[in-house]
Parts: sequence; C-alpha cells; structure tokens
Amino acid sequence: MKYGVALRSAIEALRSNPMRSFLTMLGIMIGVASVMAMMAISEGAARQVDEQISSLGANNLTVRPGADRRGGRSSGAGSATPFTDSDLEALRSEPYALAVTGRINGSGTVVAGETNWTTSIYGVNADFFISQDWQAQEGRVLEDIDVTTGAAVAVIGSTIADTLFEGSSAMGQRIRVNNVPLTVIGILDTKGQSNFGSDRDDVVVIPIKTARNRVLGGHSTTPNYVSSIELSVTSGYDMTRAQDELEERLRTLRRIRPGATDDFRVFNIADFIRARSSTQATFGILLAFTAAVSLIVGGVGVMNIMLVSVTERTREIGLRMAIGARGQDILGQFLFEAIGLCLLGGIMGSGLGVGAAELAAKLGDFPVKISPFIAVIAIGSAVVVGLFFGFFPARRAAKLNPIEALRHD
Repeated sequence: MKYGVALRSAIEALRSNPMRSFLTMLGIMIGVASVMAMMAISEGAARQVDEQISSLGANNLTVRPGADRRGGRSSGAGSATPFTDSDLEALRSEPYALAVTGRINGSGTVVAGETNWTTSIYGVNADFFISQDWQAQEGRVLEDIDVTTGAAVAVIGSTIADTLFEGSSAMGQRIRVNNVPLTVIGILDTKGQSNFGSDRDDVVVIPIKTARNRVLGGHSTTPNYVSSIELSVTSGYDMTRAQDELEERLRTLRRIRPGATDDFRVFNIADFIRARSSTQATFGILLAFTAAVSLIVGGVGVMNIMLVSVTERTREIGLRMAIGARGQDILGQFLFEAIGLCLLGGIMGSGLGVGAAELAAKLGDFPVKISPFIAVIAIGSAVVVGLFFGFFPARRAAKLNPIEALRHD
C-alpha cells in the first residue's frame, strides 16, 4: 500500500465535502473536549488534595479525648479525662515522634489601637510549628522558653496583621487578646484557605500556658490540661505502625485495662482528606463516563458518514480497483479518512477542552491542571476512535467486487 497516495486521496475526499466533514468532526470535538475537561479537573483536584495534605502535615496524628462512659451511659465525645503536659512529655520519648504539641483552641477578640477583630486563638507548644510545617515570614515563632514561662507573646497570621495594622509593621506591637496584653513577636507565612473553607491565616497563636491560665481561661479541672495532642511522625516511619504504637502507649498512660473501650480517639489527617477526595473521584468517574459516551457517539457518527461515503463512491472504488488498486489500498484510503476526521476533530476539541476547563475553574471554582500529557491522551483517544469506527466502512469498501462496483449508479 502506498501511504502517500492513500493520504492524498483521503485529504481530497475531506476537502470535497467541507461542511459534512466539519459536522462529522463535531462529535469528536465534543468528546475530546469532555476528555480534556475531565482530566484537567481530576488532575487539579488531585493536586489540591496533595497540597492540603502537605500543608496540614501528611505524617500527622491527632489525639482527642473520647466519651466518658459511666454506668452504661456516654457523656459524648470529648468528655473523657483530658490529656496533660505529662502525656506530651511521655510521647516525646517515643521513637516515631518527630514533634509533639498540645493544643487548646478558642476564639476571642483581638484589639490593636482602635481596631478590633474576632478570631481563632491557638494555645500550643513550640513543636506546633514543626508539625504544621509553618514558619514566620517576619520575626520568629514560639520557642520552648516562651511556653515554659507562659510569656505574654503572640504570633499572628497574615490576615490579622493586615486587618489590625493595615500595611504597617505589626512586629513588636502590643495587642490585647480577650483583654490580655500580648506582644507580637512574629507573623506567620500565608497558608490560605483550609480544607473546610476557613481562613487559616485568621489566627493568633500563643503559648499553651498563657492560653490556659490567662487568655482562654480554665475549661477543665485537670491541672495542665490540653484539649488535643498533635504528633508528627518521623519521616520514613510507617504511619499505620506509628498509630498502633501510639494507641498502645496511650492505653498504658491512661491505665486502660485490656479489652476495655479506649477513652480517646486517634485521627489520621491524611486519611481524612483522602476520604474527602473520594467525592471528587466519583465526580471524575462521572465526567469520564460522559467523555466516553461523547467519543463513542462521535465515533458512530464517523462510521455512519464513512458508510455513506463508501456508498456514494462505489463506482470510484471500482474504477480504482480496475486500474490496479488492491483491497489494502482501498482499506488504507478510507482508514486515513476516518483517522484524519478524528485527528482534526481531536486537535480542535483539545483547544475547546482547554477553554472549557478554564471556564469551569473560573465559574465553578474547580481546581484544574492542564498539561501536554492530557492533550496527548485526548487526541490519542480520538485517533483510536477513528481507527476503530472507521475500520468497518473501510473494510466494506475494500471487499467490494470491482465489476459490481463499476456497474453501480
């Protein structure tokens, strides 16, 4: 088979019916655009999940008190005996513990001059900034001496700095948090929106002792209590193993008998976010199904038009066979036509898909990631569709009897 001759014949056939060729390609264009948009949104969602896991700490475990059960009755989650500073010290000696911090969360009003703002307040240990991979863009973060002495200092998020000081430097400024005067020693790097849609930069971080004794007040009768523990697992240590060992250590620290129900819960942040991403995966599957249906419909349209073309050009096929064209030459010509239709439709559809993905990102706030690899996959899918759905009409043309074809009107 002379590929050059077959290719030229295919191009001439497509050019002779430009409107029909375009309408045939339209189905392929829509299918490829669907593939492009689907893959761009799925890749973007996956990247967003990875970024969220990275920002929260993919190797973090969070421990909270469970339910207090007495006489068969439960007082609800968080009602069990809280953890204490001594629990933190015990866990820091474990081989899997890279960083261990207690945490007390609250909210309150922060005031600077005549400006006030209601925000979140975190009382933490110095290891908090290691577990959260959070540094200061200006100044410094809390140190062990700040926590030990209960220093009247605060590290604030960028939202607080911008709101209270309106562009002027917040470093060294005095702020009042729940009417307690504190000195700003650092401004944290920008984190942006959280997995739940809240502003992570709208926060004041203070020593846990300061929060417990002065700012947030005593919410427990347990001395030196902490509301939750965040433990960052050493790099390379298996997370499942670390979680099992942590749970066993906590049972020992809290004197839980074998077989008794744990009065605490351990949360794996990465697993939680990946569970949330399953919804996005389902959405991606629906998009993939839509894209596949669109491509199949486009392929059926190509096959239909190619069958019509074979019928219209039966006499031409017979004439070509009469002057020496073989069946494989005819097969190649019509296959090239089908593939050419789908290839052109794929190229135009990929451009349409990029536009659709960008529009979805803008209007629907979807994360998208467009890469050349996605375009190659989408266009390659179109070519495969052309090859598959074009084979039957091409084979039908190649199997025509030359004499009967010449007699065709």
